Amino acid sequence: MLKDIFYVLYGGVAVLNVIACLYLLFRRSNAIAPDITSPVRLRRWTAAFFAASALSHLWNLPVFFLSSSDDVMLSYLVGALLDCMTVGPLPIVILFVMMQDRRRPLWPVAVMCFPAVIVIGLAIASRSDAFLLILYAYVILLFIGLVIYMLREVRQYGRWLRDNYADLVHKEVWQTFVVLIVVLLALGVYTYAIEGLAYEYFIQVIDVMFVCYLLWRVETLSDLSLSVNDANEETVAMTYVEDDGPSSSMRNRSASPLGMSKNIGPLLKQHCEESQLYLQYDISLTELAKQIGTNRVYLSQHFALQGATYNSYINGLRIRHFINLYHEAAATHQPTTVQELAYQSGFRSYGTFNTAFKKSMGMTATEWMRTMTE
Repeated sequence: MLKDIFYVLYGGVAVLNVIACLYLLFRRSNAIAPDITSPVRLRRWTAAFFAASALSHLWNLPVFFLSSSDDVMLSYLVGALLDCMTVGPLPIVILFVMMQDRRRPLWPVAVMCFPAVIVIGLAIASRSDAFLLILYAYVILLFIGLVIYMLREVRQYGRWLRDNYADLVHKEVWQTFVVLIVVLLALGVYTYAIEGLAYEYFIQVIDVMFVCYLLWRVETLSDLSLSVNDANEETVAMTYVEDDGPSSSMRNRSASPLGMSKNIGPLLKQHCEESQLYLQYDISLTELAKQIGTNRVYLSQHFALQGATYNSYINGLRIRHFINLYHEAAATHQPTTVQELAYQSGFRSYGTFNTAFKKSMGMTATEWMRTMTE
């Protein structure tokens, strides 16, 4: 009875992967978050993973119907080989593609998986599981290396976000670690091949969780890819000072980071602070640079010289706006809430507002308002 239920579950999970794959490939807009445009590249790679997962259910199916232990072992090894070339690398690719600060090369993923493919191939050729101990050791080392790499890359990505965006909602990828944990858990159990029907049920449940998580993650992650014009603008800015004419030294001095910072300060005050441009939702560093008549490189250098980030600058203005709104409401005895004032100050996430306010003021907004009434 339990086996019959498992076969239904096994087939159902395969169909679920197919549906998820087709959905990401052919649906033009998001169903989970209609107001967000997700990265096309991420949708395609995630669809490829779902397709590979569905195929994995096919080539691993013979294991459940073979009776000879040798045949079961051979079928298991063949399935592991195919998985190592498809299902295994694709989650790592997805993790790389989620971080949009740069287009990371994907060939290292193939290099990481190649030794495992060789070891499994040797196990198939010799029809022996003696090589699996080498595989287990390599997989552990691969997991450790991947965790270290992802820790570094996600931190770098977080810094890039703070340097380029005021609103980080639907942009941060700390959830990537959730994906990584699921991958490690599923592949760890898979690699060490715990036997029994409970193990098989567990793998299918992990698969369903993975499908649901990835669909949610893909549809709630904003596309942050820079346009070709912005990339060209950055290149022009970095090569602007290269000139061999007699006036080049003068221009170099005016185009130096310190000189540009002095010019940008008044422009920010006029075009961002006095006009309250900081209240505009999701304004980016590039958009603000265009508004004040400079480029993103010089503007980024300006904030770096101030020891700040673009995100802290915009959120600082919004918090100051929040405080002014509170004092106006208190002076006129108008009833209001923290959430209302936060949204009026340009924040679209109450969690983001709370984090920014506490970082700036050393206490939560509720605690601060309480001190104002004492």
